[in-house]
Amino acid sequence: MSIDLEKTPKTDWLLDSALRPNVWDEYVGQTSIKENLKILLQAARERQHPPEHLLFYGPPGLGKTTLAHLIAKEINAQLKVTSGPAIEKVGDLASILTNLSPSDILFIDEVHRLNKLIEEVLYPAMESGTLNIVIGKGPGARVIQLDLPPFTLIAATTRIALLSSPLRSRFSGGTFRLDFYTTAEIEKIIKRSAKILEVALDGQAAAAIAERSRFTPRIANQLLKRCRDFAQVHKQPLGVETVGKTLTMLGIDELGLSSADRRILEILIEKFAGGPVGLGTIAAAASEEEATIADVHEPYLLQLGFLERTPRGRLATRKAYDHLGKTLPADRQDKLL
Repeated sequence: MSIDLEKTPKTDWLLDSALRPNVWDEYVGQTSIKENLKILLQAARERQHPPEHLLFYGPPGLGKTTLAHLIAKEINAQLKVTSGPAIEKVGDLASILTNLSPSDILFIDEVHRLNKLIEEVLYPAMESGTLNIVIGKGPGARVIQLDLPPFTLIAATTRIALLSSPLRSRFSGGTFRLDFYTTAEIEKIIKRSAKILEVALDGQAAAAIAERSRFTPRIANQLLKRCRDFAQVHKQPLGVETVGKTLTMLGIDELGLSSADRRILEILIEKFAGGPVGLGTIAAAASEEEATIADVHEPYLLQLGFLERTPRGRLATRKAYDHLGKTLPADRQDKLL
């Protein structure tokens, strides 16, 4: 059966956009950041100036892009969206900046992946509203300075340590770290998303999904959509039993660990006696890239207290042994957390 997407409303197949909050009251969590932003935006509106440049950082899926959209709606500004990897040359950035209108917001996602030469062009644009373009090479080179309209740069990154210090210091409006959500906050997000998706979801089912969402709204919405699909295909109500069957099929356990997460712990415990062992060795044994383990799997394992980083390498904790049903060696019982 073919699907004619041209006749299908965008909100029916671009679900991530449909689930994104449209007003501040719909944005759950990050209370401190919201309060700071509301004051900053109101002050800028009263002065009739665009807000100062802002930087959001934190793990993926916590709402950095959503905040940029909400800020644009709050001040009734046009939002131009791009990303660090998409800006490959100085000319790309110059084209984007010169096409901005007064009071526009430029949102750069994954800003840590900007080329350093491009960063240097961005400095005067952020600080003095000018764009310096070098024409020619050698002794005959000259600089043309273009005035830019007043604009606000909002940048987001998952790796703030990779941003150069000069670039970080130019976000005069503030640098904000997004924290992981509580289970109660995730449950609120799931119930709101279920209404948008027109899914009948009971409280127990919402709580079951929230407990496995790794404290991340994006993952919570992904799990909700997969549970909805399972219920639809199997003609079952979306209750806690259906949630359990769906997540079991996906290989996600009661704490939100994926099969890949559990495999890393099992390798650490069974092949290396719980560690300590180096990241490269774990990656080789699991047939995974080191960056994938460090950026995708480790943060949640550390957060749950299943993994410990030591100067000698990674170490499985007592909680990891208990969760996997493994017997803790007698000679390590007094040493592990």
